[in-house]
Amino acid sequence: MSEETINRLKQLNIEDFIWTIYIGIIVLSFYSNSVERKYFIYKNNKDKRKYQKINIIIFSILLVVYLYFLKCSIDDLKNLKETDKYKKKELVILSFFASLAIVISGSLFLYIAFIDEDLDIELAFN
Repeated sequence: MSEETINRLKQLNIEDFIWTIYIGIIVLSFYSNSVERKYFIYKNNKDKRKYQKINIIIFSILLVVYLYFLKCSIDDLKNLKETDKYKKKELVILSFFASLAIVISGSLFLYIAFIDEDLDIELAFN
């Protein structure tokens, strides 16, 4: 096998692990919604703090995952060759900007999770 193939297989193994993380995020998100629901029904500040902590955990984990994909996009940009087809170059650049936008939005959602004291903002990016 070529080095490129071996590297791609390693990357796929990491992506399989990330899918496992996403499953955990989905479970945490269901739990977070449950705690949020309890807070809005009973107005218990303990539930409010718990909900905020869970969201901070969720968005912190997601931000790390998004940073991994941004790093991969940067590596793809660095590995572009002058001989690569125009379409490949265009798609790699678009992928980089998409990854960058996701990191920015993930950072903003994490910031909101930290400062939203009244739980007024719906955090729906998880």
